[in-house]
Amino acid sequence: MLILSFQQDRKMTRLSVNINKIATLRNARGGNLPDVEKAAVLCESFGAEGITVHPRPDERHIRYSDVRALKPLVTTEFNIEGNPIQSFRDLVCEVIPDQVTLVPDSHYALTSDNGWDTIEHREFLTDVCKLFKSKGIRTSIFINPDPLMAEGAAKCGCDRVELYTAGYAVGYPSGREKAIAPYIATAAAARDCGLGVNAGHDLNLENLEFFIRSIPWTAEVSIGHAIICDALYLGLEKTIGAYLSKVKIF
Repeated sequence: MLILSFQQDRKMTRLSVNINKIATLRNARGGNLPDVEKAAVLCESFGAEGITVHPRPDERHIRYSDVRALKPLVTTEFNIEGNPIQSFRDLVCEVIPDQVTLVPDSHYALTSDNGWDTIEHREFLTDVCKLFKSKGIRTSIFINPDPLMAEGAAKCGCDRVELYTAGYAVGYPSGREKAIAPYIATAAAARDCGLGVNAGHDLNLENLEFFIRSIPWTAEVSIGHAIICDALYLGLEKTIGAYLSKVKIF
């Protein structure tokens, strides 16, 4: 009954498109094809409710210059993800996005592969959250599906957590109820602490709808790799429409 009551009051989950893979393709050949800025504008015109970028120190996909160029073009929600090293903090404070998502990825990480230990790193994360929130930026902490990490994130002073959903995606084909269980528990803990809940990593057209139905108070999902892969077959406009149909289910 508690979840049903919450569903009646909830806002629909927003879809933020991560455009890193478009930058990866551009960088593989040099030049400006495909055009990252054009892609962001097109994603929004096709219905995306946010644009996510994840600049890494080696700039192997999204570059710091891309982030600066995108800021005046994005008319929905601009979300910058990354490990809050000094250069990242400086970039975020310069650009002032709508949201910053703190991710503990290492310098040479192929992709994000873990969430923060919000207990061990509480002091550091508290300082970073304080910095970004002083600039009026909504701050989210990337966490593993563990209620203790959600509670720890709340003590750091963030506004939201983003659930690292790789484990859910891996477990979904063999048993979706088991796979989603720790995420429901963590999302409930976050909600009880007054935090919003985002989610991202390996969500796709197969597993996304069940996730949203199971955690209907999810505020936002950030999806990049799967969207760009599906766009190779369906086209970008149809792909974004297909993903929107999976989150706008209530």
